[in-house]
Amino acid sequence: MALMRLGSKSDEEFRREGQTWNCTTGLPSDVTIQVGEVLFFLHKFPLLSRSGLLKKLIAESSNEDGSSCVLDLHDIPGGDKTFDFITRFCYGVKIEVTASNVVSLRCAAEYLQMNENYGEGNLVSKTEAFLNEVFSNWPDSIKAIQTCEEVQPYAESLHIVSRCIDALAVKVYSGPNLFNKPKVECDSPQNQALDPALWNGISSETNLLPQGDDWWYEDACLLSLSLYKRLILAIETKGMKPESVSGSLMYYIRRFVPLMNRQSSFNDKNNVNQQGTNTTSNSAISEADQKSFLEEIVGLLPNKKGVTPSKYLFRLLRAAMILHANQSCIDNLEKRIGSQLDRVELVELLIPNMGYSVETLYDVDCIHRIIDHFISMYQPATAATSPSITEEASLIVGADALTPMTMVANLVDAYLAEVALDVNLKLPKFQALASAIPDYARPLDDALYHAIDVYLKAHLWLIDSEREQFCRLMNVQKLSLEASTHAALNERLPIRVIVQVLFFEQLRLRTSISSWLFVDNLENSQNPSGNLGLLRSNGNNGQQQEQGSDNLRDRVKEIEKECSEIRKELQKLSKTKKSWNIFSRMIFRKSSSKFCRESNGCDINTSSSAMNGKPNHSK
Repeated sequence: MALMRLGSKSDEEFRREGQTWNCTTGLPSDVTIQVGEVLFFLHKFPLLSRSGLLKKLIAESSNEDGSSCVLDLHDIPGGDKTFDFITRFCYGVKIEVTASNVVSLRCAAEYLQMNENYGEGNLVSKTEAFLNEVFSNWPDSIKAIQTCEEVQPYAESLHIVSRCIDALAVKVYSGPNLFNKPKVECDSPQNQALDPALWNGISSETNLLPQGDDWWYEDACLLSLSLYKRLILAIETKGMKPESVSGSLMYYIRRFVPLMNRQSSFNDKNNVNQQGTNTTSNSAISEADQKSFLEEIVGLLPNKKGVTPSKYLFRLLRAAMILHANQSCIDNLEKRIGSQLDRVELVELLIPNMGYSVETLYDVDCIHRIIDHFISMYQPATAATSPSITEEASLIVGADALTPMTMVANLVDAYLAEVALDVNLKLPKFQALASAIPDYARPLDDALYHAIDVYLKAHLWLIDSEREQFCRLMNVQKLSLEASTHAALNERLPIRVIVQVLFFEQLRLRTSISSWLFVDNLENSQNPSGNLGLLRSNGNNGQQQEQGSDNLRDRVKEIEKECSEIRKELQKLSKTKKSWNIFSRMIFRKSSSKFCRESNGCDINTSSSAMNGKPNHSK
């Protein structure tokens, strides 16, 4: 720690008793100075030789009879403690100037006009030189800027605050390696000999600062909000990495807003004044102060996407809701989360509903706004619509260019499955949230189907028309084989949806068979000699392959026949859903098992005559 010693006389002649301060030199005091509630009984001449202001005031207040004059210095920077140091300096008594008192001494010296016009080596020049030494050292700069608040107007007018902020910003940007060296504690060999903590001019008590990008976070938390805000702005001006700035902001807000140290439990909303374990004082921070801290910190967050982790953004959002922060603060956080929604985890979306009229368990409206922000940023101007019937592999491969959108679609579907268990969640809110994701963002609708099924299971009172309208959210053509199998046997789904699932599954099988036959015929037409040689060399295998192809052609016709029968049965179907479930199970299981059994026994690589039975694609 930087230290400057001034004066050489002993302080035995000065004595302070309660609210009075006396100079016992044997001579009667001829001037009384009141600073606050403390009275100083002094002699004129030491003061006249050092202070221009005191010289002026004493001259104006002196009585002709030579009696003691009384002065009032109630507005001197630093109060009676600082004036105590100044009085000792005027009398030549030993004082120690440190980083903790140099700012108030500098301001008081300027106030009392203790410049070089009233003595060489006066207090203004001494404290100014020492300030420059303090600003070269990180710990001393932190101590000095903390004391600036006590004399804020004077420190601002002398540019002490701005100089200290700039010195700290330079050190943060440069890193601790450029200034992390032991400091010489004094400026003369005599002082070195008097200080047992010094050896060879170097303080043995000096500790090196920790390394790493976060080395300055804890010290910055010692500053008030106004000074910390100025420090952050100065650091950003210097070109500091936004990741480091964001880390410091989160470290600072966690120190003063205890809600930031809780992840998801908000059952004790009334305990917002409870102090966290990492706070700097034992006294609780008021809810109004926490709200002010949070709003200011949110305004300082870097704008670069992904710099602030989403878990901290969600904690800020939850704390803002509990503390009733202004709407601009909440909107800011929702937009920031929306810009990086593809990096969010499901548990972070489960924000408890903090509204006065709690209708749902989770704040679905907030998540909807966040999704809208994401869609507005990532949705392309022209999005290709998904094909009516496509192989699952093609759907998954085609999603590579839509990775962020697809990730968010999967996240939203998982969120829907969680909130669907809430019996108070209204159908329009679920539909609005599911519809917020464009159709092309979902390669498969399996997750959406799962969420719909969970909702139907938790809301058994929905009528058939509501269920049918609700199920229009998903595209049955984009269900996998496993999901289609489950849907065909799902008693909670409307009959029309089950029929659509069965129909498109049969159509998908027919399309697959048709594509296989087309590829096989194309290969045979391009290489007829090769196939002829193969048939000659192995006649028995050729006959079996032709027979298998004939069987496959018959199976395609049978599938078409079954589809036609399904349409006829729909017209005769009774309104009881139970009977239809039995019928759908029989049709679906029979078709699937029979197709798999027959397709395993036929070879579709060598038939050209099967193309004569080209299937009809009519619906």
